Amino acid sequence: MREEEKKTSQDSSFKKFMKKRWAYPAIYIASAALILSGVLWFQNGNENASDTDGFDYGETDLSGKGNEDAVEVNNAMENFVLPVENADGAVIQTKFYDVHGEEAAQEEALVFYNNTYQPNAGIDIVMKDGKSFEVRSALSGTVTKVEEDATLGNVIEIQHAEGIVTRYQSITDMKVKEGSVVEQGDTIAQSGQSQINQEAGEHVHFEIRKDGVAVNPEEFVGKTLSQLEKAEIAEEKAPTEDAAQDGSTESSNDESDAAPSDGDQSEDTAPSDEDQSEDDGASNEGETDADTSSDSQES
Repeated sequence: MREEEKKTSQDSSFKKFMKKRWAYPAIYIASAALILSGVLWFQNGNENASDTDGFDYGETDLSGKGNEDAVEVNNAMENFVLPVENADGAVIQTKFYDVHGEEAAQEEALVFYNNTYQPNAGIDIVMKDGKSFEVRSALSGTVTKVEEDATLGNVIEIQHAEGIVTRYQSITDMKVKEGSVVEQGDTIAQSGQSQINQEAGEHVHFEIRKDGVAVNPEEFVGKTLSQLEKAEIAEEKAPTEDAAQDGSTESSNDESDAAPSDGDQSEDTAPSDEDQSEDDGASNEGETDADTSSDSQES
């Protein structure tokens, strides 16, 4: 009986304690203090562990910070590829104009537009079946230009490193905008046509430029970005066929102006027979007048 009385008295005292106004706030504060103490103890334990092993766990932060640097690292590990999904089904219809190439190859790399022949600054890619195809990024990078141009067939430029740019023309349904970050193989547009090279039909015009100078894409497809950065590119402009013809015409005209013909020389140096006869007549008349005046003086 005494044990039951003790339990009853304990229950009544607990109930009286809980009925006090400050009971619940006191319990809440005590609980919060215990939880905070546990958290601080856990953090101190982790800091001590990081100090003992000499490793900065903050360096493993894989949040979105530093995405641009990650793209540049990816570029160094990637090789340039043709900007198409199915490289086996692709055909290079018009090649790059190489100023050091053979004459026959240079003629095939000329594009006729507006009554002039222009050297091709890239390669024009078509599919064997002649159908439309997706245009993809040849390397990871940042889109720096998206422009609608009827003559060139629209333009997209992607920067991959300082001074290294790929250029895509003759495209439609452009799927990126300036500032977009793309990975290698991402679809950026659909193949199309252009006024400057209508003979190519459904194609994409692809260029690789270093410091503003176009290089032969076929020479760098399959090579890394660092190889292009180390390559020495000579800035040489290839004259068009019309420019060469104009130059030869002007030089021939200059020569004709500088060197007078034999006829001109003969006219300047040798007087004609009529001029000689006139001069003889004038001299004879002078002699006759002189004789007449002398006769008159004698008389």
